[in-house]
Amino acid sequence: MTYVVTEACINCKFTDCVDVCPVDCFYEGENFLAINPDECIDCGVCEPECPAEAILPDTEDGMEQWVELNAKYAAIWPNITQQIDAMPGAEEAKAETGKLAKLSEKPGAGN
Repeated sequence: MTYVVTEACINCKFTDCVDVCPVDCFYEGENFLAINPDECIDCGVCEPECPAEAILPDTEDGMEQWVELNAKYAAIWPNITQQIDAMPGAEEAKAETGKLAKLSEKPGAGN
């Protein structure tokens, strides 16, 4: 099992989770974070820290795409090990749905 960052993180990028991760397995993109599934030790301390409830275990239904996306972006994004400010408008964005589709429509999405 591993934990993954899901759609709720897009355009929010709260980093409360980063601050508590004992193995520094978070990676930072322009619009969201990713967890490296190979580095995650499945401790679960990050999950309750996320204000957007964007971190879920990969054992839940429908998580396959998120495991793939997290692995893909963790391989190319820089590691983040300290908490930073959330994105402007994060509080409003955390409740939005369909953010992945909107993000993938933009040129250079996910970079």
